[in-house]
Amino acid sequence: MDYKKIHAPHTTVTRDMNQLADEVGNVYETVAIISKRANQISSALKKELDAKLQDFSVPQEGIDEVFENKEQIEISKSYERLPKPTLMATQELIDHQLIYRNGSRDAALQAE
Repeated sequence: MDYKKIHAPHTTVTRDMNQLADEVGNVYETVAIISKRANQISSALKKELDAKLQDFSVPQEGIDEVFENKEQIEISKSYERLPKPTLMATQELIDHQLIYRNGSRDAALQAE
């Protein structure tokens, strides 16, 4: 998924938790879902950034000098400008782009 295309706010926005929890049915489950998705987004962004910065790494025996490349700095700044993963996950939930399952509820429905 292209995280740069998510139209999440860049600053913290006050949300009505009851409105967010309407779809899930429970405020605590909603927070858990957003938290797990934010962790997934954060991990994916870190892997993507590491892969892009890997091109600039130079294997050295000792860390005598640190060379900074302008392109490397620009890539890092572009990732810093992205909204926080929590804001992205919340926006995905609001836009109904988030798919989630509750294992205990699914198991209870299959048992009946």
